[in-house]
Amino acid sequence: MHFAAQTHVDNSFGNSFEFTKNNIYGTHVLLEACKVTGGIKRFIHVSTDEVYGETEEDAVVGNHEASQLLPTNPYSATKAGAEMLVMAYGRSYGLPVITTRGNNVYGPNQYPEKLIPKFLLLSMRGKPLTIHGDGSNVRSYLYCEDVAEAFEVILHKGEVGHVYNIGTKKERRVLDVAKDICNLFNLDHESSIKFVENRPFNDQRYFLDDEKLKSLGWAERTMWQEGLKKTMEWYTSNPDWWGDVSGALVPHPRMLMTPGGVEGVVEVSENVQSDSPHPGINSSQFRKVGPISKTGSNPPSKPAFKFLIYGKTGWIGGLLGKICEKQGIQYEYGTGRLENRAQIISDIQNIKPTHVFNAAGVTGRPNVDWCESHKPETIRTNVSGTLNLADVCRENRILMMNFATGCIFEYDAKHPEGSGIGFKEEDTPNFTGSFYSKTKAMVEDLLKEYDNVCTLRVRMPISSDLNNPRNFITKIARYDKVVNIPNSMTILDELLPISVEMAKRNLKGIWNFTNPGVVSHNEVLEMYKEYINPEFKWKNFTLEEQSRVIVAPRSNNELDVSKLKKEFPELLSIKESLVKYVFAPNKKN
Repeated sequence: MHFAAQTHVDNSFGNSFEFTKNNIYGTHVLLEACKVTGGIKRFIHVSTDEVYGETEEDAVVGNHEASQLLPTNPYSATKAGAEMLVMAYGRSYGLPVITTRGNNVYGPNQYPEKLIPKFLLLSMRGKPLTIHGDGSNVRSYLYCEDVAEAFEVILHKGEVGHVYNIGTKKERRVLDVAKDICNLFNLDHESSIKFVENRPFNDQRYFLDDEKLKSLGWAERTMWQEGLKKTMEWYTSNPDWWGDVSGALVPHPRMLMTPGGVEGVVEVSENVQSDSPHPGINSSQFRKVGPISKTGSNPPSKPAFKFLIYGKTGWIGGLLGKICEKQGIQYEYGTGRLENRAQIISDIQNIKPTHVFNAAGVTGRPNVDWCESHKPETIRTNVSGTLNLADVCRENRILMMNFATGCIFEYDAKHPEGSGIGFKEEDTPNFTGSFYSKTKAMVEDLLKEYDNVCTLRVRMPISSDLNNPRNFITKIARYDKVVNIPNSMTILDELLPISVEMAKRNLKGIWNFTNPGVVSHNEVLEMYKEYINPEFKWKNFTLEEQSRVIVAPRSNNELDVSKLKKEFPELLSIKESLVKYVFAPNKKN
């Protein structure tokens, strides 16, 4: 079983001849030795997914074993060359060869030139985690024990002359790997992650079709978080296992592989020999170099963020576009209908977003009573369409920011009105009085099965635009009578920019998306009278009286926003936010 190789891509840009010597010539030596001695029943040649070259970002089917080999860096080129020799010895001399092409492997004992052990050791030493480029490159990671089991299956069940991909469908951006490791050590992402010069060429994605191996009975068993935790525990228990590895922890270890006279991209320490990940190399072969000019011929980097927004004609969707313009974020509005999967796929393939915002949905015109008589249409958009979008985003490894509703709860014995005890994210919805709320609760429950969705529960949205008929203040100011019940509410001027920041942080799961505290109808109208119209008057009526003029009951509740407040401590209470963002800017003399 031939695992031996020079495998670190970044080093191959420094001294590619070492890779040719080890990976091609070394493989040739082994093949010849096996041919001469005879009696070998299996020659398992361990190759890499990188021989296929870069996979298209929008590809939904991975490279299969018969796909063309299109290596893009010196390392993968030498592995592809070695494969040709293996195939030739199989055909010319009848050597019983089998080739494997695998995704990235991680786990205990791995040398720290590789991404995961490197990040773990850097975290343990309190040093920044250095990422090549913008960290958007996608890789697939398999835990070492699962890969060992794959080789056992291939050794005993694999067919001579065949190639087997060893892969996983679970892909991760390099930036997300860094963040996950920061989380293990309770480190702040922004201060712990540092972006450095990219490699001369850095494949965006490798994606494998592993069905052939699965047909032999193999399956990945170790989930990402479990494997990462096991790996961290090993390195924290064995910090000095590899001795002095400081040379491998520099941003670009290829400096240690660069022959004298060749320009590099980072500074290295004077004691190159002791830091080298290849101790057999004499330090006299290398010289210290400085950073190259940034005016090189590298292609322009992709934008850090590009948002695809659904709901262009809606209130929230329109405001999101304005926020993107103000922050200089690239964005486009989706043209496909949520219930049409082909149109959504087309949008994502053409726009290539980093995040998708779903601000589309049926709330009813002029209010939710419309949904009571248009149930199929409400289901089509609020349930089927939303799930469609989430599913397509998941297939394309894109985070979906989903604007949902908090109108799925009503005050009850455990959460009585005026108690200050709000419904939490994990509580089960208890309000199905309106069909609109019913569909929203239904789809929220189903979206829990998607790990790429961030659900934001909005309630009674308010903005500084008091002319907008969807604005809660505008609505109740035009009613003849209003009920007077304290409720959680969302000040869009404050919270929509927070939703953009949540996308940048790749936050997921369910979030109560309102300002802390509650405010009643009368309190809002008192402010309206004080700041906007001193002559304004209104009347109250009871819920029983209200029920006679509406079709569907309305939700009244308080949401617990401690989770959001912890993430964004600067978030204002509902009454403070009303004054700062709505009434003070609109105050009339």
